[in-house]
Amino acid sequence: MKGECKLQLHDPRKTQFLPKEPNMSGAVARLVEDLRMHGGLKGSDLANITHVSQATVSRWASGKAAPQPKMQLIISDLRYIVDRLSEFYSPEETRLWLYSRHPLLDGARAIDLIHAGGADRVLAVIDSLSDATFT
Repeated sequence: MKGECKLQLHDPRKTQFLPKEPNMSGAVARLVEDLRMHGGLKGSDLANITHVSQATVSRWASGKAAPQPKMQLIISDLRYIVDRLSEFYSPEETRLWLYSRHPLLDGARAIDLIHAGGADRVLAVIDSLSDATFT
């Protein structure tokens, strides 16, 4: 009849487990923590680089929210760059390197280039460090 609800009994032998969806918020929270540990970056730094509020970064760090796709790209580029820089510098030095103007970047700061999608230029300079071409 219309409006009636039938009670169905659950048979545990027929239970199928579906693959669990990845927890994007948890993955981003780990990225934020890795950037803090390896790059010396604070929430305010990540907010400056991604041009979002510190409250937004705090929600990412706590796993309560996930960034928009463009911000995910910036964060993943930043993570890769920080990992590369950690081969040469301490976390505090890495943070300073990201904020400093570089002659090899035509006087630009790495954080500005990363935000503008210029991570490849930053990586080229880091590659030169690993090739010992520049110091």
